[in-house]
Amino acid sequence: MEEIIQEKISADHLLYVSLKYTKTCDVILNLIIRWRRMIEVSLDQILTHAKKKKKIPSVPSSPLEKIESARKIFKNDKNFLEVLELYGMFRKIEDLRKERIGEFRKNVTLKVFYLGKEISINLEQLKKYADMLEKFISSTKQFLIDKK
Repeated sequence: MEEIIQEKISADHLLYVSLKYTKTCDVILNLIIRWRRMIEVSLDQILTHAKKKKKIPSVPSSPLEKIESARKIFKNDKNFLEVLELYGMFRKIEDLRKERIGEFRKNVTLKVFYLGKEISINLEQLKKYADMLEKFISSTKQFLIDKK
């Protein structure tokens, strides 16, 4: 849990401090990469714990199998499933086509083209993601603590 919290603290700093003062798409990308790392660490810990509790036979090695296993464990947690969808985009963010709009301005936006859709990632969207990830961490914490 400690590693997850460290990743979250770093991500929060990028969102609430770095982005506030720099307003660049590079900071948005770094924030998304930090969130991706946080989700990966969370999934690893969840699956390791689920194996100990015999909820799954083994911990999968590929990211897609990890996502599927986590989906089965948290099939009733709507927010958790939404974060797993978001994680799909986060995993590919560096390879996706991107457009930078309004850098160094109040309304800095990173346009990402993912699965045939155009997704505008601006400050508002980042705050929505942050709220989703906050709930995701709560679910993760609950799972790791309650089921011991």
